[in-house]
Amino acid sequence: MATGTDAPVEKGDPLVEFYAATYRHDLKGFAGSNWGLDEVLTRPQALAMITKGAAYAVFREKDLGDLAVGKAADISVFSVDLMTAPFPDIAKAHAVMTVVAGKVVYRAR
Repeated sequence: MATGTDAPVEKGDPLVEFYAATYRHDLKGFAGSNWGLDEVLTRPQALAMITKGAAYAVFREKDLGDLAVGKAADISVFSVDLMTAPFPDIAKAHAVMTVVAGKVVYRAR
């Protein structure tokens, strides 16, 4: 299963999608009573939807979606560990490095 957004109404940012899927709050920490707070995903579930699920949705699971021999090494490195950071820290996180096909294409200064 892949994840998605209401883009262009929403940002279309995978980091925001991860936060929303696992916490069900807006970026300021607010949650409405009808926001499905009991429908949160686990962090591993959300990560799989953004990576493996997205690759599967575009028929690219043979070369994208996870780190394995023979696949493109497309990686985003964030300022916090998304699997353990408190939710407010995830909301403020940013990319510190991006690797596409095994080559660094962005590095924060």
